[in-house]
Amino acid sequence: MNTAGKWIGGGIAVGVALLAGVMVGTRLPSKTPTAHHAAAPAQTASADTPEPADTETETVADGPFVIKRVLPIQGPIRYGEWHWDDADVPDGPLLVTVDLEARVISVFRGGYEIGAAAVLLGTDDHPTPLGTFPIIAKIRDNISSIYDAPMPFTMRLTNDGVAIHGAPVEKGYASHGCIGTPDAFAQKLFAIAKLGDKVVITRGKKVDLGHDLSGGQAL
Repeated sequence: MNTAGKWIGGGIAVGVALLAGVMVGTRLPSKTPTAHHAAAPAQTASADTPEPADTETETVADGPFVIKRVLPIQGPIRYGEWHWDDADVPDGPLLVTVDLEARVISVFRGGYEIGAAAVLLGTDDHPTPLGTFPIIAKIRDNISSIYDAPMPFTMRLTNDGVAIHGAPVEKGYASHGCIGTPDAFAQKLFAIAKLGDKVVITRGKKVDLGHDLSGGQAL
């Protein structure tokens, strides 16, 4: 399955699985693209025949949204679990991906994955929308005026209230369309996210290292 790419979200994350009765987002090993060299045809060396030079026929793409690293997370990401590692990661534009099938969020800075977590999502009656959304508002200590529920570290994506925010990410819970993450994860994302940063929400989108996350996403 890793030869077919990985899902966007969850650190190139990937699929929903049942393990010991718990719904989880599953990660697969990453596949690092490498440069290849053309093989010269066999020939007899002579004074008149120069040694063939290696020719690079494939290069790894570069750019601010090209995936350069994924977090080395082994096994499934369980509900309530989150990972964050931005040590030695250079500055760069922030991009967040969420996959509704994997139920996982990933945070990329300059193409380096620095955070990943399992998330709560909406229901059939109140679905989490697909698409690319800018962060249009940030509210640190938010309380839902409709449901009277705490929504710490809110990063609003739509005018009708869909947002990323802290929530109890546990089996059996769901949102009304928002993307709920563990509070500590939401706090870290809130601290570095800026208005206008993009959140790409997909369903079963597969990518790999070297993939340009901005491609076809109208960033």
